[in-house]
Amino acid sequence: RLNKYLYNLILWVRILEELKDIKTGTTTIGIITKDAVILAADQRTTMGSIAYSDSSKKIYKVTERVGLTNAGTVGDSQMLVRFLKSHASHYETERKSEMKAQAMASLLSNVLNSNRYYPYMIQFILGGYTGEAQLFELTAFGGVLERDSYAISGSGTTFAMTVLDQNYKKGMSEEEGIKLIVNAVIASKRRDIYSGGIGVDVMVIDKDGIREVRKEKIDKIIEENKKNNNLA
Repeated sequence: RLNKYLYNLILWVRILEELKDIKTGTTTIGIITKDAVILAADQRTTMGSIAYSDSSKKIYKVTERVGLTNAGTVGDSQMLVRFLKSHASHYETERKSEMKAQAMASLLSNVLNSNRYYPYMIQFILGGYTGEAQLFELTAFGGVLERDSYAISGSGTTFAMTVLDQNYKKGMSEEEGIKLIVNAVIASKRRDIYSGGIGVDVMVIDKDGIREVRKEKIDKIIEENKKNNNLA
């Protein structure tokens, strides 16, 4: 019994240590605008204190109208995204209708909560537009928080939140939303050592479906940000 107790204690210590690392290594954001949900993320992948890659994708298209961002381990994230894609496809085939973001958040929450003793090392922001804009945060233990303005995850949260708190407003246009979300990621890249990468990835989800914002447009926003802040 003592050996079993010690084994479980060591296991939980390791799990808690890994859960702390969920906060490190990224900045991902979701915001709601007048007619869309916008998701964005930096491009740096870390291995502990090593910047392993500066061109990683952290935004996934799940269906034609639902996407998500991930913070945490890549393997867990990719497996759960495959799971969601499979179930969303089955749902659409069976019910002849698209799976809404809220239903997908509930499904993912159940999966995460059922594994709470051996949790997936992730944190998701899930957004979709199926008749209305929906945005959710999901924790590693299956907690779901619905947001009506914006959601942030990762080690750059504090810096991005400052920008969003000061500049976000209800009913903002898509163009305003794209500019704001890029500037929020830039703020975290500038001050958070674990957030970085070559650029910023941005996904827009509206009544017409999902599309990625062109790199040229994002680069222009980044250059304007540098000039406005007197940065080289």
